[in-house]
Amino acid sequence: MEIRRLELDGVVEITPAKHGDDRGYFSETYNKARLAEHGVDLDFVQDNQSYSARKGVLRGLHYQLTPRAQDKLIRVLKGRIFDVAVDIRRASPTFGKWVGVELSEEKWNQLLVPKGFAHGFVTLEEHTVVAYKVTDFYSREHDRGIRFNDPDLNIDWPLDAVEVQLSDKDANAPSLVNAEVF
Repeated sequence: MEIRRLELDGVVEITPAKHGDDRGYFSETYNKARLAEHGVDLDFVQDNQSYSARKGVLRGLHYQLTPRAQDKLIRVLKGRIFDVAVDIRRASPTFGKWVGVELSEEKWNQLLVPKGFAHGFVTLEEHTVVAYKVTDFYSREHDRGIRFNDPDLNIDWPLDAVEVQLSDKDANAPSLVNAEVF
């Protein structure tokens, strides 16, 4: 298992080992003890999965407020995404900064997005399936979002000539300056 700490404190790219032969492959995609050896000691309570039929589906930027904040471990089962974490901790020296990583079924990598970060992704291929673990249950009361194209964030989404497809919720999300954050 490879662990790569990214530019924002707590955001980690994880690439599990993949063992294959002519029959296919086997991979241990999550191992609590192995991750704890690298300082990642979380209790996941729920698994989620999304399917996006088209390229350019953008989901996010999402998060839940305290006391229902969630750490997320995201991976791609089929296809490719550009996955983003935005620091929304007001007291943080990196408040409003973001990191992005391409996750894919081919790269077999995952992104750990800790509490205090907004999360979003855009599909880079049709028929993309994303799975993620979270450390708290969904709470409509604590669910929040930030506009994906907020000019203060200036996220460099790889959207070359692709029409972005948003949910109504994401299309009407506030900018960071108007959002409830940590």
